Amino acid sequence: MEPNMEKLAELRRKLGVAIDELNTDAILADAALYAAKETEIVTIRGQIDRVERARAQSAALARPVDAAGGDAPAQEIEWSPPARSFHMNDAIVRGDVGAFAGQASAQFSRYLRQARAHLNFQPKDGEHFRSFGEQLQAVAQYANSRGAKEDSRLVRAPAEFSRAPTGAGEVDPTGGGFLIQTDFSTAIWMLAHDMGEILGRVNKVPISANANGLKIPGIDETSRLTGSRWGGVQSYWLDEGTAPTPSKPKFRMIEFNLHKLISTMYMTDELLQDSTALTAIAGQAFSEEIMFMTEDAIFEGSGAGLPQGVINAPALISVAKQNGQTTGTIVKENLDNMWARCLSRMRKNAVWFINQDCEPQLNQLNQAVGTGGQLVYLPPGGLSGAPYASLYGRPLVPTEYNSALGTPGDILLADLSTYTLIDKGGVQAATSMHVAFLTDQQVFRITYRVDGKPMLTSAITPFKGTLTKSAFVALAQR
Repeated sequence: MEPNMEKLAELRRKLGVAIDELNTDAILADAALYAAKETEIVTIRGQIDRVERARAQSAALARPVDAAGGDAPAQEIEWSPPARSFHMNDAIVRGDVGAFAGQASAQFSRYLRQARAHLNFQPKDGEHFRSFGEQLQAVAQYANSRGAKEDSRLVRAPAEFSRAPTGAGEVDPTGGGFLIQTDFSTAIWMLAHDMGEILGRVNKVPISANANGLKIPGIDETSRLTGSRWGGVQSYWLDEGTAPTPSKPKFRMIEFNLHKLISTMYMTDELLQDSTALTAIAGQAFSEEIMFMTEDAIFEGSGAGLPQGVINAPALISVAKQNGQTTGTIVKENLDNMWARCLSRMRKNAVWFINQDCEPQLNQLNQAVGTGGQLVYLPPGGLSGAPYASLYGRPLVPTEYNSALGTPGDILLADLSTYTLIDKGGVQAATSMHVAFLTDQQVFRITYRVDGKPMLTSAITPFKGTLTKSAFVALAQR
């Protein structure tokens, strides 16, 4: 074990002992002893924070080692935080959870500052928690004491969150909860929003605390033919004194009903003693999981108990493969046909979403020009000079949600601004459900209530031409 890791482990052990001592009757009964122990705990936490930051700095200067075991300065790697966000998996792949904790903690702190500025939230000593980890520790203490020790800063969740469907009480393993402090919940959502390639592109509508759904009027337009635009509005070229035939728009009611997304996470008792690491890991892990599950639902949700996904939307156009096309391939004609089916006014916001396995196929595509040719697919940082690859001048973004190569949904062209997502207050409630005694772990739960669906009810018949158009175009099985 490297020296810093040994030091970190020792400090965390000391912190655990100090917190245990803080909760003894002798110290709780003596104000001076309690204040001294609190000071000791703050000092240890400060040391832990400095060691973690030092390890993060060390990781940033890491160099590869040559085959002989020496440094290789000529190949020195300069590491800097990603432009969008730092993912937990990045650190796990590198095998450096300590570096992750340092980076994630700094990242969550940045989002927390933004959230507090946005909410005009000024935390006050004695009224608010200083960190997300500190609040989770208070929730754990409440659960471990079976409700005997409840921090006055904890705010109970409304009845709709604090009871299981069976009506169980708040110390029941399946129910119960406290609201996450507003600045922490906002920071978690902001982080999830910025990490995602899909969440940031949809039309998001928050609803009030007293609502469980939303009904909004939508234009019932399925055709651009004269007399059908806006569901029935029509214009006439008329001579003076001639009355037009009356026409009016046609509306439909779009209904959203909130669905509950619950994310759970197990925490070891050792980690629970360290509020700094707890904040970093819990904040990042919950943000990533909420982002992943919500984005996956937007992409391919069934609409039953979760949002309706684009892939399952009635307005989706599925473009057939070319005659004689080999299984599991993408040819230039596939992309030409998909682009032709995207409604022209939606092209400016359209994005290509692909499974990463499609990239080798795209790299081989070219457009014949006389005896030569030109690239069809422009990789990022290459000829396109943009942060994303591009097709037809629109960004191409690999995601984990796209289907396997050769199956419907492996490549999707979509204008997600025509997809509406509603939620209720962002991330809303945290609960310590029970202690997993056999593994010495604590379970936390985050609840997010959300619904979403595409605004188009069908593909659009064009004013001229025979092929329908849509904001959502996928490639069929091949």
